[in-house]
Amino acid sequence: MATKRLKAYQDVLNREPKHVDYDGKLSELFGVNVFHIDVMREFLPSETYKSMVESIQNGTRLDRKNADQVASAMKDWAISKGATHYTHWFQPLTGSTAEKHDAFLKPIGPGKAIERFDGDLLVQQEPDASSFPNGGIRNTFEARGYTAWDPSSPAFMIGKTLCIPTIFISYTGESLDFKMPLLKALHAVDQAAVEVCQYFDKNVTKVNATLGWEQEYFLIDQALYNARPDILMTGRALFGHAPAKGQQLEDHYFGSIPERVTEFMREFEIESLKLGIPVTTRHNEVAPNQFECAPIFEECNLANDHNLLLMDLMEKIARKHNFRILFHEKPFAGVNGSGKHNNWSLSTNTGVNLLAPGKNPKSNLQFLTFFVNTINAIYDNADLLRAAIASAGNDHRLGANEAPPAIISAFIGTQLSALLDDLEQNVKAGKMTPQDKTELKLNIGKIPQILLDNTDRNRTSPFAFTGNKFEFRAVGSSANCSSAMIVLNTIMAKQLKDFKKSVDARIDKGESKDEAILKELQVLIKRSKTIRFEGNGYGDEWVIEAEKRGLSNHKDTPRALKIWDDKKVADLFEEMNVLSARELEARKEIEFENYVLKIQIESRLMGDMTQNYFIPAATEYQNRLIQNVQGLISIFGDKAGKQNGKAIIEIIEEISGHVNAMKKASDTMLEERKSANKHDHAEAKAFVYCDKVKPYFDEIRYHADKLELLVDDELWPLPKFREMLFTR
Repeated sequence: MATKRLKAYQDVLNREPKHVDYDGKLSELFGVNVFHIDVMREFLPSETYKSMVESIQNGTRLDRKNADQVASAMKDWAISKGATHYTHWFQPLTGSTAEKHDAFLKPIGPGKAIERFDGDLLVQQEPDASSFPNGGIRNTFEARGYTAWDPSSPAFMIGKTLCIPTIFISYTGESLDFKMPLLKALHAVDQAAVEVCQYFDKNVTKVNATLGWEQEYFLIDQALYNARPDILMTGRALFGHAPAKGQQLEDHYFGSIPERVTEFMREFEIESLKLGIPVTTRHNEVAPNQFECAPIFEECNLANDHNLLLMDLMEKIARKHNFRILFHEKPFAGVNGSGKHNNWSLSTNTGVNLLAPGKNPKSNLQFLTFFVNTINAIYDNADLLRAAIASAGNDHRLGANEAPPAIISAFIGTQLSALLDDLEQNVKAGKMTPQDKTELKLNIGKIPQILLDNTDRNRTSPFAFTGNKFEFRAVGSSANCSSAMIVLNTIMAKQLKDFKKSVDARIDKGESKDEAILKELQVLIKRSKTIRFEGNGYGDEWVIEAEKRGLSNHKDTPRALKIWDDKKVADLFEEMNVLSARELEARKEIEFENYVLKIQIESRLMGDMTQNYFIPAATEYQNRLIQNVQGLISIFGDKAGKQNGKAIIEIIEEISGHVNAMKKASDTMLEERKSANKHDHAEAKAFVYCDKVKPYFDEIRYHADKLELLVDDELWPLPKFREMLFTR
C-alpha cells in the first residue's frame, strides 16, 4: 500500500491543467440547454403557450390537448439538440437525484420506427420505487411509485437526454421526495404572505420565496482519493494527523486560485450557464483546497433544482480534470468544514422584496411586519430548524468554532435590535395619539439609513439578517436545500397566518389598521427577544447564556430529530397542508435510519483499516526497529547495545502501546455495534450508535494518527493531509 500511495502522489505532481476552450461571451450560453419561456414561445402554438405560462406562474393544470402539444414541442426541441432519450428527473429521499432513461424511439412495424413522446409520457411515469427510502409508506414488495411533471421548473438537456423535473409519490399519493412538500410549503407561504401584503398593497397577488445558495466544497486529486478508502466510502478522512501548516496563516482565503482548479471551475460554470444556472461567484475558502461558488438568487424551487443539478455537474466535471469533489461537511479534521448558506427572502409580483426596507414609512412598516414575523417564526420553531439541518456529517461541523453552533439564534445587528427595543417600549397599550403615530413614523422611516450603517454580518450566527434577506448559515454542504426550505417556508406561512388573524381581531375591536399591526408587532418583538443574539456564537459564554434563555443545544442528530415526535409539529405540517402525519413519520424514520447507516459504514471502515492498514504498517516498521536494536546488541553487547538503542526501543514500546490500545478500542466498538444492531427500531438504534459506537471513533483515530507520526513515511499506507490539501 505504501508503494501505491507514493505512486499516487507522484501522479499528482505530473498533472497538467486541462484547458477549456471557449472564447465567446458567457451571456450567449445562458439557458441554451433549457426549454424555457422563450423557447416555448417559439415551439408552442400561442394558446398552448399562454396555458403553459399560466401553469408555471399559478399552478393551473394543463388539459390533455395542451399537454400533448407541450410534449411534442419538447421532443422536437430536444431532438434538434441531439437528444435520443428522455427521463423524469426527481429527488427521492436518498438526498440525491434519480433518473430512468427511455428512448423516444417507438417501432411502428417491420423495419420502421418513429420518435414518440406524448402528454401521458410527459405528465406521469412509473419508475420502480422498491429500492428508494420510504419510511414504511409502502411495502417492500410493492414497487409502484409515480413521477409527475413539475411545470414550474423547466426541462433541460444533459448530454443526449431530455430531463424533466418531477415530483415522486407513492401509489397511494404520499410524497416520497423533497420536491412535492417544498412546492406545498411554497404555496402555503405564498397564500399567507399575500394576505398580509394586502394590508399595504392591494396589487399584490403573488409572493415567491427566493433562495440564493452558496456552495462550499473541497477538491483533492483523484489518484490520492482512490488511495483513501475512508474518503472514497464516506466522503471524509476518518484518519489523518493534522499537517504542520493548516489554515492558521489564513493565506488560502480569497487567494489566487490554482490554475488546475480555475480550469475546472471554468468548465463547470460554462456547463451551468448552458443549463440556466446563474453561477456568478467563485473563490478560495478558508481551508486549503476548499472553494466556494454562488449564483444570483432565484425562485426557491428552481434554485433548489439548480443546486442539485450543479452538484451533479461538479462531480462529473471534477473527474475530467483528475479531481474528486468532496461535499461532506467535514472532510478533514483540523481545518474548516463546508456549509451551504441558504439566503432566503420573499418577493412580490409587484417587484418588492419584503425583507428590504423601502422609501417611506408605509413600505418600511411592511418590511418590519415580515422581518419581525420571521424572527418570531424562528423563535417558535428553533428545534424544528435544527432538525432540518441535522445529519451525521453536519454534526462534525456545527459548533466546531468554524460554523454556526447547534444553538439556533438570529442575528439582526445592534441598530436594528435597538429599533425593535424602542418599538417594543413605545407602542402605547391604549389608543395612539397623533403625536405617537408621528414619532413612530419618523423612527420607521429611518430604517434604510440604519441598514446602510449596519451591513456587516455575524458569521457565527446560524440565522443572520444581511440587509435584505436572512442567511441560514447552518445548512450542510451535502444537503438538499429543500430540507431547510420546507421547514422555513412552512413555519413562515403558519406565522403569517396567525399574525393576520390577530391583527384582524384587533381591527374588529376598533383599532386602526396601522395601530393593530404595530401593537401585534410589539407582542412578537417582546416574546421572541430571547432568540436574538448579537455576540460570538463560537464562545463558551454563549452556550451558558443560551441555556439561561431556555434555548436548545442539540449537539447530535438523534437528539435533534426527536422534535419530529412532537404532536405540535405534525399539527403544523398538516394545518399548512405540507406533510401528512404519515409522511412526517416516514421521513423521521428515514432520517434516523440514514444516520445509523452512515455511522455503521464509518465504524466498519475504521475496524477494517485498523486491522488491514495500520497494524500491518506499524508492525512492519516495528520489526525493522527491532532488527536494528538486535544489530546494535550483536555489535556492542547486551547492555551497551540497549543503551545505544534506547531511543529506538522507546519508539518500539510507543508503537506497541498505540497498536494495543487501537486494537482494543476497535474490538470493543465491534461488540457495541453488534449490540446496537439488535434494536429493531431505527430511532432506538440511532441513539445507541451515537452514544455507544461513535465515541470510539476519536479514540481509534487518536492512536492511528499517533502511529502516522511514528511509522516510516515510506511505509505509511495512506496519503497524508499534507499531500491531499497542498498538492495542486
